[in-house]
Amino acid sequence: MAQPNQGTAMRRGYRICRHIARVLFTFLFRGRAFGVQNVPLHGGVLLVSNHQSFFDPVLATLAIPRECNYMARDNLFHHPIFRRVIEFLNAFPVKRGTADMGAIKETMRRLKAGKVVLTFPEATRTRDGSIGPMRAGVVLLARKTRVPIVPTLILGAFGSWPRTAKLPKPHPILVAYAEPVYPHRHPDWTGDQCVEIVRDRIIELKERFESHPMFSWQRISRK
Repeated sequence: MAQPNQGTAMRRGYRICRHIARVLFTFLFRGRAFGVQNVPLHGGVLLVSNHQSFFDPVLATLAIPRECNYMARDNLFHHPIFRRVIEFLNAFPVKRGTADMGAIKETMRRLKAGKVVLTFPEATRTRDGSIGPMRAGVVLLARKTRVPIVPTLILGAFGSWPRTAKLPKPHPILVAYAEPVYPHRHPDWTGDQCVEIVRDRIIELKERFESHPMFSWQRISRK
């Protein structure tokens, strides 16, 4: 498996891929990002995001000026060429529906090495655009590695590429980051309580940004 880049500097190839994706995000999807200052520039960080579409791993990390790391379902690694691409972009496999100890250890290794790791604790893409229950395992990862959790909202990607659609369509997309949560500083919180705090912050972002002017045309079309 290709190893993620050490340090915070971006590799040239990663930077080029990121630049192309940002151009598409900005011009095809009128993409915007808010609260990037809430993502620490150094040290391990666990991004915890809602899950709306196949775009989400790219969307959740485009605005962050660091290389990011991604859990990806293991069947994406079956095709050798695609596997080389996503491993170059710092993805690593996880077996869905199981307690994949290999993926857990790899996540912790990368967090301890000071990496940014993206997770989707809803475990699957939303069926209706809502934010579902989140699994508390992410809290244990953050506690054991003593890293912050950054609640991350993706909004609009469900309108672009819902799970029932074969192909995406242009649609405004917004990404926002809330202030970090530090589980290791609150040993009195249970895992369920902590992940609910994280989920509540994502929902607060959703309620705040649903009224953003970039979505105004959508509200008018529903009347």
